[in-house]
Amino acid sequence: MLKIYKNKKVFITGHTGFKGSWLSLWLKKLGASVCGYSLEPDTKPSMFAALDIKNRLDKSITGNILDKDLLEKTINEFKPDIVFHLAAQPLVRRSYKEPFLTYNTNVIGTLNVLEAAKKCESVTAFVNITTDKCYENKNQNEGYKETDALGGYDMYSSSKACAEILSSSFRRSFLNENGYLLATARAGNVIGGGDWAEDRLIPDCIRSIKNGKKIEIRNPYATRPWQHVLEPLSGYLLLGSKLLENKQEYASSFNFGPEEESVHSVYDVVNKVIQSYKKGEVVVNRKDNLHEANLLSLNIDKAKEVLGWYPAYNYKKAIEETVNWYKKFYENNQDMYKYSISQIEEYEANIKWNKN
Repeated sequence: MLKIYKNKKVFITGHTGFKGSWLSLWLKKLGASVCGYSLEPDTKPSMFAALDIKNRLDKSITGNILDKDLLEKTINEFKPDIVFHLAAQPLVRRSYKEPFLTYNTNVIGTLNVLEAAKKCESVTAFVNITTDKCYENKNQNEGYKETDALGGYDMYSSSKACAEILSSSFRRSFLNENGYLLATARAGNVIGGGDWAEDRLIPDCIRSIKNGKKIEIRNPYATRPWQHVLEPLSGYLLLGSKLLENKQEYASSFNFGPEEESVHSVYDVVNKVIQSYKKGEVVVNRKDNLHEANLLSLNIDKAKEVLGWYPAYNYKKAIEETVNWYKKFYENNQDMYKYSISQIEEYEANIKWNKN
């Protein structure tokens, strides 16, 4: 199903980030011509730098999605067939400290990318990546469906709900006639090798283990749907392939998450990391009283029934693949590009999509 990307021109915002780096690698493996547009990586180390992804792409531009002129110039010069919009301020806790940055980037920045793509006649498909946190969280046991109310307690979550509403409005206002097909993809709590972002569970675990410190967790019983990074990326790629085939019925929102058995507490996940790494110790340290949702999961029936997409890994496999990547990284003289491609190939071999 992903052969459609061979020789296609793909524009990715946020390609220097964790998910963007993996998506860039996968698309190049599929034979696509890839142009990335993003700020410099905001962590050291970063997967983008460690795998020299910049020099593996057809074009890599350092730019802010708030810079309308540079963004439009870059898209118009590259003339992509499809856009994957991943650039964002993605951290909940940072959104408390920097609400204006969060809203500017996640709402106005998204509008800039949508508008730049509309002005570029080559673009026929657009996948806007939002988050599972775009839903009005009622701490319910049932997974949220695409038809459930959007909202958000914190500034990050609410900004992403705004991005969803914006996408729907933009589609109806400007794309009904002669416009590109626009879909949104909702996923969250993605884990995998190459993530060193602040205030993320697995990177925090790895840093603590490497530094010989105890792993501190704030909210041990917070429950989330844990999935390997290649899971939602496969959903984005499958969704994008349908849009490239000009199938208008797929121009809507989709949840991409794990099966119910992969919804686990923070405490469970940390202990699984310790077990896989064979190192580490966990302690609870509630540093502040910033609000964080206790319970969140997604209903993925639509992705299954409409797209034929199914998760390939359970959370144990996701954690094992993640820990193995970091262990390889911290071993000397490891070719992390080659190893990352091997993880993509293993995932492809385990894909369970309904190919009908």
